[in-house]
Amino acid sequence: MTDASANNVTRLLQSRSFVELGARERARALLDDGSFRELLDPFDRVTSPWLPKQGIVTQADDGVVVAKGTIDGQPAVIAAIEGAFQGGSMGEVGGAKIAGSLELAAEDNRNGIPTRAVLLLETGGVRLQEANLGLAAIAEIQAAIVELREHQPVIGVVAGSVGCFGGMGIAAGLCSYLVATREARIGLNGPQVIEQEAGIEEYDSRDRPFIWSLTGGEQRHASGLVDSYVADDSDAIRAELHKLFAQGKPAQPRSRRHAWFLQRLTDADTREQLDAAAVRALYQGDAQ
Repeated sequence: MTDASANNVTRLLQSRSFVELGARERARALLDDGSFRELLDPFDRVTSPWLPKQGIVTQADDGVVVAKGTIDGQPAVIAAIEGAFQGGSMGEVGGAKIAGSLELAAEDNRNGIPTRAVLLLETGGVRLQEANLGLAAIAEIQAAIVELREHQPVIGVVAGSVGCFGGMGIAAGLCSYLVATREARIGLNGPQVIEQEAGIEEYDSRDRPFIWSLTGGEQRHASGLVDSYVADDSDAIRAELHKLFAQGKPAQPRSRRHAWFLQRLTDADTREQLDAAAVRALYQGDAQ
């Protein structure tokens, strides 16, 4: 075995997968050691009042873990969505927990406590069983992100294969910085929705290489829609958060460059399905 191969094996054995962790363990892994303190934990039994009416078993935290602590010694709040519960969908309770935590962080900043925020986004968007209540909660999350990012960076992390879609895809775009792994996907409509509406000839939801080539973390980073592309490793993601927070607020949030992005979409020739290379060229400004 060559030295390079041995180093790769050693690095693999020492790495700690972030994707394989649950929401609570992800939050704990990113906060400074010993600083994790959960708000509205499962013993508070804050559950969705709507799921039992449809015969769906609830989860004691409604699929959202909110924790306060420190990151690199500075006050921080982390809201982590559990993708294994109802596909990470946003309902009334889970959405209120995220929006409330961001609003409290903004209040801290107004009171002189520079509190940061991290959103661990593993979600298909609104929970259909809660319809308008879920949509209202997502709107509150989006408004809270915009308010807090005026004080401190709000960093979104999309790590696992559930990805980040729907209204929460818009929330991701509102974050000061967005971090993604190779396993992640980010978009507005999910593959199954596009296939249902446009047909399998337009978008085959079973074609995983095709889907990841267009909405995967690497592609989104190359297209300028993601700020940091990192390995599926807890320490690597934690180090990236430290680096981004040290940079402070970006000079201009991505969402305020909407005119530039709209022009890119206007330039796209939609008569044929774009491939990954064409999408990258389009966003990089090299499309003819």
